[in-house]
Amino acid sequence: MNNIKKYKDIFIGSRSFFYFIKYELFTTLFDQIPGALGLFLRKTFYPTLFERVGKGTIFGKNLILRHPHKIEIGKNVIVSDHIILDAQGKEDSKIRIDDNCFISNFSIISARNGQIGIGKNTKIGSHCRIATFQRIEIGQNVLIAAKNYIGGGNYKFERTDIPIAQQGFDLRGGVKIGDNSWIGAGSTVLDGTKIGRDSIIAAGSVVTEDVPEYTIYGGTPAKLIRNRK
Repeated sequence: MNNIKKYKDIFIGSRSFFYFIKYELFTTLFDQIPGALGLFLRKTFYPTLFERVGKGTIFGKNLILRHPHKIEIGKNVIVSDHIILDAQGKEDSKIRIDDNCFISNFSIISARNGQIGIGKNTKIGSHCRIATFQRIEIGQNVLIAAKNYIGGGNYKFERTDIPIAQQGFDLRGGVKIGDNSWIGAGSTVLDGTKIGRDSIIAAGSVVTEDVPEYTIYGGTPAKLIRNRK
């Protein structure tokens, strides 16, 4: 019985028996079905698991959904295969994905005890991890290339009498990425940073400080390459 309770706390997030049965039934029956039939069945039945899903949104197969009743998805969104959407945590944990977004294969969006907002027309490449214990705001028309890591948090490590894993996190307020920005492949955007609108982060960069709008930054740590205006 304790295992069932633990499972419901991690994946379901609701003590409603009806919601539990619905979650189990839909994800078991429809998650693995390939092709057009699978897309049709998930498009038809999966929206009832979420807080809100707009018209035209489709779901790929092999999805992992945690606390989907705290996730809002707009119209014409594509959630591709092998995606994790995780709103696990407190009741105010939330993920909001606005209209016409595209989430590519094997990406993870995790708002554990935090909130993530993704603006209209934003494209997220494959194998990305967007995670926070606080807040991440991604604007409209943002391009996030493959294998990006955005957010997270550093462990505290000042004490030597207990393991680092038990010292908690040094949280710095989350991440904000402005409209029309482009984050190149394989980059890391650390907690506590802001990227201004219409900026570019070169591939393979590590962003450790705020990036002004209309600039190009690159390197480890990322530094100004040039202005765009």
